Amino acid sequence: MEFDHDVVVIGSGFGGSVAALRLAEKGYRVHVYEAGRRFEDEDFARTSWDVRRYLWAPKLGMFGVQRIHRLPDCLVLAGAGVGGGSLNYANTLYVPPTPFFRDRQWGHITDWQAELAPHYATAQRMLGVTVNPCDGPVEQLMRDTAADLGVGDTFRKTPVGVFFGEPGKRVPDPYFGGDGPARTGCTECGNCMVGCRVGAKNTLVKNYLALAERRGVTIEPLRTVTRVRPLDPAAPEEGYAVTTVRSGSWGRRRAGERTVTAAQVVVAAGAWGTAQLLQAMKAEPEGQGLPRLSDSLGELTRTNSEALGGAMTARVPDGVDLTKGVAITSSFHVSDTTHVENCRYGKGSNLMGALAVMQVDGGGGIPRWLRFAGGAARHPLVFARSLSTRRWSERTVIALVMQTSDNSIKVRRRRGLLGWHLTSSQGHGEPNPTYIPEGNVAVRAMAERLEQSTGERAWPGSSVGEVFDIPMTAHFLGGAVISDSPEHGVIDPYQRVWGYPGLHVLDGSAVSANLGVNPSLTITAQAERAVSLWPALGQADRRPAQGEAYRLVDA
Repeated sequence: MEFDHDVVVIGSGFGGSVAALRLAEKGYRVHVYEAGRRFEDEDFARTSWDVRRYLWAPKLGMFGVQRIHRLPDCLVLAGAGVGGGSLNYANTLYVPPTPFFRDRQWGHITDWQAELAPHYATAQRMLGVTVNPCDGPVEQLMRDTAADLGVGDTFRKTPVGVFFGEPGKRVPDPYFGGDGPARTGCTECGNCMVGCRVGAKNTLVKNYLALAERRGVTIEPLRTVTRVRPLDPAAPEEGYAVTTVRSGSWGRRRAGERTVTAAQVVVAAGAWGTAQLLQAMKAEPEGQGLPRLSDSLGELTRTNSEALGGAMTARVPDGVDLTKGVAITSSFHVSDTTHVENCRYGKGSNLMGALAVMQVDGGGGIPRWLRFAGGAARHPLVFARSLSTRRWSERTVIALVMQTSDNSIKVRRRRGLLGWHLTSSQGHGEPNPTYIPEGNVAVRAMAERLEQSTGERAWPGSSVGEVFDIPMTAHFLGGAVISDSPEHGVIDPYQRVWGYPGLHVLDGSAVSANLGVNPSLTITAQAERAVSLWPALGQADRRPAQGEAYRLVDA
């Protein structure tokens, strides 16, 4: 059969970008759909208050880089645009610790740490990983806080994907022998998570996607995939139809619906987008969707066991610039399972401060919101100041807390008053934490150090959702995890969808355990491994057929 494309890739984040480049190198005709818009450096918002360029709400005319989604069990931050989450992530690229590779969901299949090691090395090279050189008052605060907590030996500078050339100076491609775009040295403005207008951040449009387009890959922005179905339900290996609409369109007449065919499809829409698409397709009848998807779809959805807090001063400290540096510059471990990083926004980017409140502990028999109300009554000035977004980025050190703990939520599709949407409940393992005691201890220690170092009154803070036991996560993962059978996961060890071998999942949905560190490098490495095992166009596939025992296949 003649297809419109050999491979359609849904999404242009870390997994989708890897697939686009590597499959083009193997000779495939690749087309990428991206729900978000394309950004040049100068197109990013100057500050987060430019909501049309910063926030993603396409039906309201907002086509920015920052998605915010809500589930009953967590508030989710994600990315949008050509380049996916790389546009607004904090460019932090850690290799996860050993417990991640040995998690009971997938650790018995193979030695993942050894098998993925060369692909982590490739991902680090492609993303330009280097140790952050920024060192100022925030980094010293983190160093001192770690020492105060008795874990000073765990303090380290972050590995980041940023070009630290001469600040503000544009130079020819320094990474790929001239094949990549010109780059500009980092100015340490702190606005990495709003979008790098300087051109220093190693987003995917500076590496994988730039190289992919030079090899003939086509990328179509502002197209949202609404349907994927096999052309022949009795033979799903014989190709797929992929239907898209214009992102943000209202009603069928204005949707501009189009359908193309492809021999194979890579789903890489981010854990949220992939969950929306696959949950919808599983609910469709044979011939219209993907009803044979594993019943474990949505299980083992992870939040990286995460919470966001921070230390805030009442006024901007004199002579102390908390915004200077890249977004995340240092970290330490409060315990074997709990990791804390500092985060920052640049001057003027104060919108996310609207989600910050004074800290309140959880646990015990008293409802958390009642404790919060009591704290607000006892400390009305602190409460009032914690709600202010005025110069928030200049007087706040954000704390990102992550854990390797084995906990999860279950995500399902549900019909509500406004139509179908995703919902959640507690899942496998320990309950997904609404309160991380070690994280709150670390944030309080950071606030004490901030007050000592600046001479300004400081207090610990958290996100507003935590008042109602709804933590915030920037790393929504899982839901279509790797397994040795369709009874225990959605994709096989080669990241092919069980029952639909021409369909592949290569994004954060395939991350099968909490990492305790930022996941972008792992998503990239897993995708590099998966596509390295594809045959070149026209060659025999050496991967075992689905249902056969796992076998190590040479890349």
